[in-house]
Amino acid sequence: MRRGAIYQLKIIDKQSQKSFTKHCSLLYRFISSTFLFCAIQKQFNMPSKKVEFTNSNGYKLSARLEMPLTKTPDAYAVFAHVFTGSKNLSATRHISRALTLNGIAVLRFDFTGLGDSEGDFSDTNFSSNVDDLLAASKFLEENYEAPKIMIGHSLGGAASVFAASQLDCIQAVATVGAPSEPDHVTHLLESKIEDIEKTGLAKVNIGGQVFTIKKQFLDDLRDKDMYAIIKNLDKAILVLHSPQDKVVEIENAAKIYLAAMHPKSFVSLDEADHMLTNKNDAFYVGNMIATWAKRYINLPTKPKLQTHKQVVARLGSSGYTTDVMAGRHGLIADEAEDLGGEDFGPSPYELLNAALGACTAMTLQMYARRKKWDLKEVKVHLSFDRSYRDDCEHCDEKDRRLETFDREIEIKGNLDQVQIDRLKEIANRCPVHRTLEATATVTTKINLVE
Repeated sequence: MRRGAIYQLKIIDKQSQKSFTKHCSLLYRFISSTFLFCAIQKQFNMPSKKVEFTNSNGYKLSARLEMPLTKTPDAYAVFAHVFTGSKNLSATRHISRALTLNGIAVLRFDFTGLGDSEGDFSDTNFSSNVDDLLAASKFLEENYEAPKIMIGHSLGGAASVFAASQLDCIQAVATVGAPSEPDHVTHLLESKIEDIEKTGLAKVNIGGQVFTIKKQFLDDLRDKDMYAIIKNLDKAILVLHSPQDKVVEIENAAKIYLAAMHPKSFVSLDEADHMLTNKNDAFYVGNMIATWAKRYINLPTKPKLQTHKQVVARLGSSGYTTDVMAGRHGLIADEAEDLGGEDFGPSPYELLNAALGACTAMTLQMYARRKKWDLKEVKVHLSFDRSYRDDCEHCDEKDRRLETFDREIEIKGNLDQVQIDRLKEIANRCPVHRTLEATATVTTKINLVE
């Protein structure tokens, strides 16, 4: 009796070499076109579009609406950026990407006087930021659907709490590195506060940019009682904060959490900085918010794909990070950083390896369970040592051949040699394996959309 075995299998033989390589050539050209040049039909939502809306003072605020691949988003969210920041900050973009991948549409915009929005920043204050969030929510409600989620980073987090308290449509609020009191931001102005109090205004350097801050800005911050707002919020709240945050200390998160009523949650962003400059931290934040929020918001019963096919993939004009919806499941394909990608997900070759590996493991376990064999675990190791970028550069070469997959199967269980040999045969019959070895026809059409 043998309790474990490892087999290395070459999944092609001489008889199938010709058909296999022919099929692989077609298959990989298809993957290239799917992941890099996917065309979405006219009835599909645009993945990201520039929009603008008017606030209560008549200023036009610049925004981007990020749409998921689902035909109908699970929910809409409004995102409030950091103090003196913009909608295009790295953390804001990566958090939004993670949310859209999870089926949540995100409206991120520039507050009055910042980024591409109209108005003079010196005339704004915390209250005007809250009003801008209310205007953003009104825009979504009038043109798409009322938002269910409010998200804010740093002072934007505090503003999100105040705005959410005035909106019945908001069911979940998430703060990221937010102060427990809006006037916490005055520590950034410490060297100029005396001048502001004396003369009514002062120029302050924040993050390398010079902003004019007026006394009314300080007075407005000091007038806000965030504890009373949080205590009576009556909405689910998620507090995300880094213990290493040097701009807004972790004690702020504790105060927000203690003041809030249930349901409330806390997530520690260990080792992250205040601005979430590490893209992986920002992406983690987006995924956590999406997973958490779906427990507290009303979701559509049957979200639908934006395609009549089984899978849709979408890639914009820059980078290689590709959103994929496979059935009801979202994932990301990407390339390594040294190839110009962000490394947010597996490459197309790795996804194909994954399909073969998953199919092999499932097939072996299904067979063993039917036979009532003691197969405790299947682990499939695969490699295809090629550069996707190099192969893509040669995709116009009709007869370029792709080579062999190496598959190594590791099994655990109380199995004899006859059973092991049989499992080897079954591995070679898994559906994806047989598809790869078959001669297939791939039909392609491209639809130009506006």
